[in-house]
Amino acid sequence: MASEDELRQKLEGLQKQLGKKQIFEQAVFSIKSLLLQSYPSASPSLQKLFYSVVCRVATVLRTRYTAPGFWVTGMGLFVEAEQMVSESSEREQLRSCIAQAKEQLRDLETQSDVSEAEQNRGNRGFLFEGHLTVDPEPPQPQWLVQSNLLTTAATLFTAQSSQGQDGNSNTSESATNLLQVLIDSLDSDVPLILEDGHVAPRAPPASKKVVANLPVVTITEEIFAKLGPDAECSICKENLVVSDKMQELPCQHTFHPPCLKPWLDEHNSCPICRHELLTDDHAYESWKEREKEAEEEKRGAANAVRGGEYMYV
Repeated sequence: MASEDELRQKLEGLQKQLGKKQIFEQAVFSIKSLLLQSYPSASPSLQKLFYSVVCRVATVLRTRYTAPGFWVTGMGLFVEAEQMVSESSEREQLRSCIAQAKEQLRDLETQSDVSEAEQNRGNRGFLFEGHLTVDPEPPQPQWLVQSNLLTTAATLFTAQSSQGQDGNSNTSESATNLLQVLIDSLDSDVPLILEDGHVAPRAPPASKKVVANLPVVTITEEIFAKLGPDAECSICKENLVVSDKMQELPCQHTFHPPCLKPWLDEHNSCPICRHELLTDDHAYESWKEREKEAEEEKRGAANAVRGGEYMYV
């Protein structure tokens, strides 16, 4: 039988593998096997490490992976761990993980059913002015999607208000989530109006070459001690741990590489300070250069006016 030091090394190695999508399921199966073999006879500190690694699996599932197979694998680990832990707080947390996994699998199944129904409906056409068309139904315009979101959120807030302070917290959370979706939608659709009345073009995705060359740093014990235990990736909101890989922007803010790339594709700016990266769109970059030159000329003119005022004081 492996010594406790060897088991610790194996568990820590498997925890690192959880961040790699291709081997996530294999890592979870290995953790489950070690749990069944070694948890009952393990020391209290090693049992705590087992629990910590199982919770890490739940965190990775919540923040990174959505495929049903990942959640089925994770739920199998949660069920076994829940039967083995002795502390009531740990058992309660694992029951929460199991419930969340079941809910996620139900939601994924529902989405699959809806997608299939929509596909079948698309094959049949849609009703327009009393006639069934041949073509699938076109997507709703963005203004209608936003209107529906706002109406639904208002209805949920009204329902919560009528329930008083003892109202359902799920209702409040659902309404808040809908409003956040609406805000994100407006943020991406409403153009920036400049001081001179011109509309700023929306930033294209960051240059693939620039993103590929962004440095990747690994969080060491020393770095983690400086960041503190509450440090998190500002995109996925997952707490950071030692050995996490983080990609650094020129502004020196860091994020998980799998989180950063899709963010830059959509927003092309640092989520914290809004620093913008170089793009492959020459027209947009030329516009930025012209705006920069115009701003410098404006500042120069303002300084000249102030200098003249001082001369006549």
